[in-house]
Amino acid sequence: MNKTFTIRQLTKEFSVTARTLRFYEDEGLIAPERRGQTRIYSVKDRARIILILRGRRLGFSLAEIREYLSLYTQGDNARQLLHARKKFEERLVVFEKQKQDIDVAMSELRRGIGEINQHLADAVSDDDQAQKTEAA
Repeated sequence: MNKTFTIRQLTKEFSVTARTLRFYEDEGLIAPERRGQTRIYSVKDRARIILILRGRRLGFSLAEIREYLSLYTQGDNARQLLHARKKFEERLVVFEKQKQDIDVAMSELRRGIGEINQHLADAVSDDDQAQKTEAA
């Protein structure tokens, strides 16, 4: 007998909501069996959920994930792997650019904080000088 999973088991295992799994089903990314109102997920559904969640974590769109899963369904392992490698390399380029942009932004923020600290120090010094003058 094939191993099956309930929606509750999968939501718990992957820390996602039932609504998320139903959304992936509505989008045609997974196709659990139905027994009345109950969804029964197969090992294949579970594997597809793993791929979907990985794709989402890596920032891929649902369309890109759907494209990848269609290769997975066809069973063309070499084609799937080549496609995945190409998409991963493209994503890596995007992340490298984002990382550079973040590094620049962080440098700007640090410089801004330094300038603010200097202005605060100057303001405190001016206040101290004014208080000494008033006291005299």
